[in-house]
Amino acid sequence: MGVSTDESADEATSDGPRHLLDIDDLSPDELTEILDRATALKAAQASGTPHRYLAGQTLAMVFEKPSTRTRVSFETGMTQLGGHAVFLGPDDIGLGGREPGKDISRTLSCYVDVVMARTFDHAEVVELAEYATVPIVNGLTDAAHPCQTLADLLTIRERFGDDASVAWVGDGNNVAQSFVVGAALAGLDVSVATPAEYGIDDAVLDRAADLGARPTVTDDPAAAVADADVCYTDVWVSMGQEDQREAKLETFTEGGFQLDEDLLAGTDAAVMHCLPAHRGEEITDAVIESERSLVWDQAENRLHAQKALLTWLLDQ
Repeated sequence: MGVSTDESADEATSDGPRHLLDIDDLSPDELTEILDRATALKAAQASGTPHRYLAGQTLAMVFEKPSTRTRVSFETGMTQLGGHAVFLGPDDIGLGGREPGKDISRTLSCYVDVVMARTFDHAEVVELAEYATVPIVNGLTDAAHPCQTLADLLTIRERFGDDASVAWVGDGNNVAQSFVVGAALAGLDVSVATPAEYGIDDAVLDRAADLGARPTVTDDPAAAVADADVCYTDVWVSMGQEDQREAKLETFTEGGFQLDEDLLAGTDAAVMHCLPAHRGEEITDAVIESERSLVWDQAENRLHAQKALLTWLLDQ
């Protein structure tokens, strides 16, 4: 088991099922195995080769937040693997409201083989994992997005192999936090450019350092992207932060954090974005539609990476 984001998660998983609450719940070797599986499953899908490895098994998908990629990729992936997915929205399950998370976790464990949860509060997925007797997958919380990181690392591997320099430019949000830890886990060099007040938590940088590669941190976007093979960004205003919108837009705009043609001039860097994108804010339309863009590869690879993760978890 890798470094967990919460001690209770370590306690919950030590003698029970494996969970993925953040990317460093995996060891480097386990990450490689999952990415290898994803590559094989992607090839099988492209060739039309059946791969119904989860026939007769069921995934519960618990959503507190709306979703396009997470819902469709998990549900489609489970179907391609021969299994079944059940969608449970806020009105269906009322996580932490109508019913305590620990009760929901134990109930779902009676019915399904694996649970994916997309919540606001990271503590909610930790609680699900603490009481579950089946694997719990973090489909996004306010602290982490490990499934996106799996897709990102698969995308980078496909384009650059196992040796690449990556730069994160923008907000130090949940996607950024999982990505910099995941990049360290994969042995990639990482630079991070954020405004000081919107940086990645020191504890997250420490986790990356514990894996052998502390990211280089700056507030200068040009310095971060200068030698990067990949430049990655995400929205400046995440879901639930709407009250911070004006202040954040001013800070990021004045600091030159937009991925535009001027920032990328003189580099050959590819560009990544996890979507949805606010075109004209953190990234320009011209850049996201350019030959630099790996955005649609990332989106597709959510499907293949998550299929690999599901099969791996259910093999443990």
